[in-house]
Amino acid sequence: MIPFSILDLAPIAEGSNASQSFKNTLDLAQHGERWGYNRYWLAEHHGMPGIASAATAVVIAHVAAGTKTIRVGAGGVMLPNHSPLVIAEQFGTLEALHPGRIDLGLGRAPGSDQTTARALRRDLQSDAEQFPQDVLELIDYMSDEPRQRVLAVPGKGAKVPVWILGSSLFGAQLAAHLGLPYAFASHFAPQMMLQAVAYYREHFKPSKQLAKPYVMLGFNVFAADTDAQAHLRATSMQQAFVNLRTGRPSRLQAPVPGYLEQLGPQERAMLDSVLSCTAIGAPDTVKAKMAAFIAETGADELMITSQIFDHQHRLRSYEITAQVHAELAQQQ
Repeated sequence: MIPFSILDLAPIAEGSNASQSFKNTLDLAQHGERWGYNRYWLAEHHGMPGIASAATAVVIAHVAAGTKTIRVGAGGVMLPNHSPLVIAEQFGTLEALHPGRIDLGLGRAPGSDQTTARALRRDLQSDAEQFPQDVLELIDYMSDEPRQRVLAVPGKGAKVPVWILGSSLFGAQLAAHLGLPYAFASHFAPQMMLQAVAYYREHFKPSKQLAKPYVMLGFNVFAADTDAQAHLRATSMQQAFVNLRTGRPSRLQAPVPGYLEQLGPQERAMLDSVLSCTAIGAPDTVKAKMAAFIAETGADELMITSQIFDHQHRLRSYEITAQVHAELAQQQ
């Protein structure tokens, strides 16, 4: 059975704060480690009231220090926001602290709105266009024999696996060309998933890091003991998407009974599109949906995200998903 992993946005729930969010993040990582998840990734976002993982490397250090075996990494670092040297130093430091457990996923989106992006790096267009060169520069800093005169210390010789993240053909093309593993953001941008994955697999060039294509797909799971409970808990993420797409980003809101019925057809259609790679329901419902998704895509790994308002309910969703994983493995 393919590995399951966890993607955490370190959500800040309404009525809570970032401090509690980080406590929840570590608690989820520790539970995920016991339940057999393969890796635990955090995502870089900025200026978002409901996401606490802006200083991604710092939160990775927090999680890695509180766990023992699970891989911990970035899903991802938005490289146009940073100097490649700084990221090489940060992840070289993380690898030195936690050898063999650190991943580095790289994306080219700013992870923010345009105003916030300008506050991070001033020239948005050139920074995005520079992404392939920045990836190569970063990889070189972490190589055993860097070509550049400046050394990343820590960083030089760090054995940190580099991933390319994407939601379009661009990331697939770059990952294939460089021979790197590819993580597709199908949990919120599934429209080009099959096309991008097919391109990546067809055009993949083996590299020192990777001999054959490796695809990880994002997948939303809202699992509960009953279908009704799961559908109610999923309304927190549904509200978050609607608020974000209508220019009203917010903290993660409490579930709302009958939320979908309150939406207009345009908002319903938007949710149907962006959340098409999603399983909502009791264990058997989730298992059927996930099995079908794996069969359709041939994914090498799934990155599970579960944006649920109540932390205990969120833990339960990941626990059920781990049980589903075990059952699917037994069926093989």
